[in-house]
Amino acid sequence: MNAAEPILEPDLPIIDPHHHLWTETHGTRYMTEEFLADATDGHNIVATIFAECASHYREDGPEHLRCVGETEFADRIARESLGSNAGPKLCAGIVAKADLMLGGAKVAEILDAHRAASPTRFRGIRRMTAWDEDPQLNFPIVETRAGMMSDAQFRAGFAELQKRGLVFDAWLYHPQLGELEALARAFPQTTIVLDHIGTPLRMVRFAADKNAVFADWKAGIQRLAACPNIVVKLGGLGMAFCAPDWVGSSNDRLLSERMAESTRNYYLSVIDLFTPTRCMFESNFPVDKESTTYRAVWNSFKRITAGFSAHERAQLFYGTAARIYSIDLPK
Repeated sequence: MNAAEPILEPDLPIIDPHHHLWTETHGTRYMTEEFLADATDGHNIVATIFAECASHYREDGPEHLRCVGETEFADRIARESLGSNAGPKLCAGIVAKADLMLGGAKVAEILDAHRAASPTRFRGIRRMTAWDEDPQLNFPIVETRAGMMSDAQFRAGFAELQKRGLVFDAWLYHPQLGELEALARAFPQTTIVLDHIGTPLRMVRFAADKNAVFADWKAGIQRLAACPNIVVKLGGLGMAFCAPDWVGSSNDRLLSERMAESTRNYYLSVIDLFTPTRCMFESNFPVDKESTTYRAVWNSFKRITAGFSAHERAQLFYGTAARIYSIDLPK
């Protein structure tokens, strides 16, 4: 990977709406110092949204409330960031964890505890539902199963979000997009953010026909676009699930050029269907760090949107994220 490529359009304001922070318990340390080394490398990152990653949980107390420790941690990082004279507003919004499978009463308690832990930054929750019949594709950090989003307990918990005006971040695989459509139609007043453009799977049994994957994924995305309460995070294609084909490439082009070529059809398809006011670019760091650099990932987004209007790019790089997660726009 070529980390030394020049920064494109260094003054363009960016809100990074999806990053994690974790300790060595997740395999590799990626805390404030590591993230700032990436985020202050040249792009104009003005604020960030912390996304839950099962890190910094409370070590005692009721089991269902231990996830609130992660919100307490992220809020502390945000307050420390505000005390700094330089760099982005870290964790300006917090997407926390709540196990919606616990049903309405316990989920209500969890959500209220998150809000008490971070009254000005808690914006919503993510409950991962990514599942496939192939165990190689299932994520070990959280228990998932088929059909979770239609489960009565899940939906009882989900209903508590609408009562509090909270956002739901959805991480799932592209064969599950129909399930998300049904959830969105059942709860039209709840804003749903589709993470990582629905994670088009391009490994194991999906690796044989990537054109078929694209066609199936796009059909699901087209149906989701008809749900006005869904917005999309554009990113995450550097994950191993998506088999990024720029990894190991031996040509002499810049990494961001190779990435833009590889991902362009996916991202432009989503923007065309949802419009820039319902899309936001994301880094998904440090997960995507395995296949790219922070410098290259934002350069690739800038390359893909080079022909867009200033207004459209403003929405994609910070406006949509600021609106959905209620973040003050840069002055």
